[in-house]
Amino acid sequence: MASFTCILDHLILFSLALLFFTQPSSIIAEDDAKCLQGVHNSLRDPESKLSSWNFNNNTAGFICTFEFVRCWIDQENRVLELTPRDQGLAGSFPSDLRFCESLQKLDLAGNNLTGSIPTELCTWLPYLVELDLSGNQLTGEIPATLGNCSFLNVISLSDNQLSGNIPPQFSNLVRLNKFSVANNVLSGPIPSSLSKFGSSSFEGNRGLCGEPIGSCGGFKTKNLAIIIAAGVFGAAASLLIGLGLWWWCFTKSKRTRRSGIAGEDESGSWSDTLRSHKLVQVTLFQKPLVKVRLVDLMIATNNFMENEKLLVYKHMANGTLSSLLAKQSSLLDWPTRFKIGLGAARGLAWLHHGCQPSILHQNISSNAIFVDEDYDARIVDVGLARLMDSSNNHLNESSFVNGELGEFGYVAPEYSTSMVASLKGDTYSLGVVLMELATGQKPTNVTVAEEGYKGYLVDWVNQLSVSGQIKSAIDKNIRGTGDDEKIIEFLRIAGNCVSKAIARWSMYEVYEALDSMAQELGLSEHHDEFPLLFNTQNDVI
Repeated sequence: MASFTCILDHLILFSLALLFFTQPSSIIAEDDAKCLQGVHNSLRDPESKLSSWNFNNNTAGFICTFEFVRCWIDQENRVLELTPRDQGLAGSFPSDLRFCESLQKLDLAGNNLTGSIPTELCTWLPYLVELDLSGNQLTGEIPATLGNCSFLNVISLSDNQLSGNIPPQFSNLVRLNKFSVANNVLSGPIPSSLSKFGSSSFEGNRGLCGEPIGSCGGFKTKNLAIIIAAGVFGAAASLLIGLGLWWWCFTKSKRTRRSGIAGEDESGSWSDTLRSHKLVQVTLFQKPLVKVRLVDLMIATNNFMENEKLLVYKHMANGTLSSLLAKQSSLLDWPTRFKIGLGAARGLAWLHHGCQPSILHQNISSNAIFVDEDYDARIVDVGLARLMDSSNNHLNESSFVNGELGEFGYVAPEYSTSMVASLKGDTYSLGVVLMELATGQKPTNVTVAEEGYKGYLVDWVNQLSVSGQIKSAIDKNIRGTGDDEKIIEFLRIAGNCVSKAIARWSMYEVYEALDSMAQELGLSEHHDEFPLLFNTQNDVI
């Protein structure tokens, strides 16, 4: 959460050598069009799912209108996602994908692809984040070179006919958070780095062994006699120990009866001692919460394993802002929405301007903002943020090092060409959140726009603003309640958050503008201003 002492440990950030971004955009656009045309020509399409792909069009961004294609920017032919899933496409893996060099998500699952996975895939698509080839008829071994796709977060190769071992090079994929090779004909040990994934990720491969599906080796017939003998010996030893304990208890009870049991000593009986330790007091930060049994604690903590680490947040009664807007939009009045927006802006401004070095969040969205019972906003996942190196000449920038640009709809447009995160990129994301609060619409799905509208929330609000119809963007649940002018002012502030990077406001300016509105409305509750001691000038890009 945003309200914590500034982290002063610096993260060493490695810059990416993005050679293709130095090429003219026209060449890149031609390559991406060539990529899709090659995919179209090389795959059999019995159901004519790709028939709408018309390449006799030279207008800007024409391939971005293709079904199953998503571009970085709609006006530029640079493909971000290719997702023709479950479309009955057949043939071998399209080699022309090498021309979609900026592709980040490839989903060809549920088709009839045959042959092997190209060993050059990571060379073709060096920035690949998600790869889903499940539900095809792919054969051969899993290429060890997939371990070179350093940005991969998702690999799904299940329900194919892949054979051989799981490459140990997959241990290089430190960002991997979803993995499945279930229902193939794989064999050999599972790399230890993949043991964190559940057994369902590996089931259906009889030849696999190792965690999490069981140790390698197993029982052998020649060891059966040893196992039986050990069992018999163990049973006999247990019987002897049991008899010995019974005899010891019997003789002790006789001595106790002889000495008398009416006068227990001052320390109490063993049963009292046991009862006094039966419950363990659990204290968390402020006060005792509950009494639980020791056995419950041992189960919950896996016998107090040292390598188990938990990040515990205070309970937020209203959940994420995204879920709150989806479920209770009609119950959220304008003052409540403004309070949430002001709190979120205050938290992000504190990260940018109240800490030295500045803290870059990189994944601001309505899913990263929680709302407590008093409708105060709390920014989460700050522990995963990037620290800005004050010794770096580019004080406000850092290369992406986790393979994720953020949620779709919240990503600043300049990221498509620079691949460099910035404080202004965070500001853009917060601007989208402010628009969500005022409009009640999702960033990538505007349900109240004119029929056939395919743009994002930012584009829709900007269009209405330019045409003088900005009032139409206000959520119908709060429109006409007497606050329309203030909501329009709120949307204008959001517009300054999503303008071009060079003209975009800093979070210091955004918070100052919202706080001025709050004081006019009598809604400001933060009289103890947080110390914006660093980088308060408008030169942070």
